[in-house]
Amino acid sequence: MSIRLICAIAKNNVIGNENKLPWNISEDLKRFKELTSENIIVMGRKTYESIGRPLPKRKNIVLSRNKNLKIQGVEVMNSIESVIDSYNLQEKDLYVIGGTFIYELFLEHCDYLHITNVERDYDGDAYFPEIDWANWKLIEEINSYDDFEKTEFFFRDYKRI
Repeated sequence: MSIRLICAIAKNNVIGNENKLPWNISEDLKRFKELTSENIIVMGRKTYESIGRPLPKRKNIVLSRNKNLKIQGVEVMNSIESVIDSYNLQEKDLYVIGGTFIYELFLEHCDYLHITNVERDYDGDAYFPEIDWANWKLIEEINSYDDFEKTEFFFRDYKRI
């Protein structure tokens, strides 16, 4: 099992606004689905609420401090250690899908980053955490353009050095 972080990030480091994605880039959503399907995803409660349902063809985990939280079709866990310990022996990858606090918690444990860099500034209230890029090696980069958003974006995959 490897722990992988997946996130789309605007040029000004924004990842969300009012608990929603600030953009609509269909290629990014398609890539998210392709990478995370048949794997395990972990997210915070607010990210889950923004999605509104368990994502199909994935094991859905919500990380929350609320020990009484129950969500149908989702496994709720209360610590990063419980998530890592429970899924350490799995053959599937664990994808960290947000939000900011969950990214911060898991970043030091991640083996790979799957980043979509959106080459435009967006208004937002959620930001990607600071990261020391010296610890990461770019292993793949794909450039594209979204006609709806009128912006260039890059799929960049990194491996921890």
